[in-house]
Amino acid sequence: MSKSYKLTADIRKPTIGTTSLSAEEPSTNKRHHHGFDADRDAKKIHSACKGAGTDEKKIIEVLSSRTAEQRQQIKQKYKALYSKDMEDDLKGDLSGNFEKAVLALLDLPCEYEARELQKAMKGAGTDESLLIEILCTRNNKEIVNIKEAYKRLFDRDLESDVKSDTSGSLQKILVTVLEATRDETQQVNAELAEQDATDLYKAGEGRWGTEELAFNVVLAKRSYSQLRATFQAYEKVCGKDIEESIKSETSGDLEKAYLTLVSCAKDCPGYFATLLHKSMKGAGTDEETLIRILVTRAESDLPAIKEKFQQMYKKSLAEAVRSDTSGDFRKLLLALLH
Repeated sequence: MSKSYKLTADIRKPTIGTTSLSAEEPSTNKRHHHGFDADRDAKKIHSACKGAGTDEKKIIEVLSSRTAEQRQQIKQKYKALYSKDMEDDLKGDLSGNFEKAVLALLDLPCEYEARELQKAMKGAGTDESLLIEILCTRNNKEIVNIKEAYKRLFDRDLESDVKSDTSGSLQKILVTVLEATRDETQQVNAELAEQDATDLYKAGEGRWGTEELAFNVVLAKRSYSQLRATFQAYEKVCGKDIEESIKSETSGDLEKAYLTLVSCAKDCPGYFATLLHKSMKGAGTDEETLIRILVTRAESDLPAIKEKFQQMYKKSLAEAVRSDTSGDFRKLLLALLH
């Protein structure tokens, strides 16, 4: 790839060595409600929807305080009790971003992500940024779950769809990530880190035009702790950090994919905090991104993302959400952040 072809990506560099709640450390989540009763919850939602007005407060109360798994049970119970889909009843009663967020909560995260990926690819254009955001930030198990959900919901193969909707270098890295073969152990092999750093240098900075295969293998297959060691070794070999090299050697969507993989290896909560900040700064709010991150991270690293957001932007994520949203949509997001 020639060096002249260049676009920058605005991704803040987090510090190396920050611990992140990775695949290996599920956070303890207070949403496991004691005394959870799917029957009672289904009736509550039904009573919130029937009649003249809708009781949004009840809907928020139930959905924001349950796990994704529990919400599936409520949906099944609802169907059994009323012979109707809970989604359909809620759709008929709600609208706008509040409706979008509520429907997002009714899916398992992997189903919601599968729908988002399908939306990113269907129709004329492809939303590459969305493909990158989801596929380059998930652990092996999450990727496998997304692929299964995609097959279940659309009776199509995610990898084939990604292949037919992307091309060139971006396609290669996304397909490598979709293999879900990242090493997820915690051990760091210092020799391998040196070797990988040298390979990356030779493939990128050390010659004209970037040899992407080396980057793909290292960034998509090595464990996050191994990658952090590799990035440190890379700075020694190259005299600059890996992000700088990626920015000078690649451009466009490939650059974005590589920087996302690097960001997540260094500090995944920091990556999502940055995205959330971007979705709210400036004139308009990108509600889709706001919903997607809060809903899909609620039971994994949301506490760490909140902490990181506070550190990076000197205000709480809840404050940012409060000043950037309104109405029931705001109430639901704040309940999720609580």
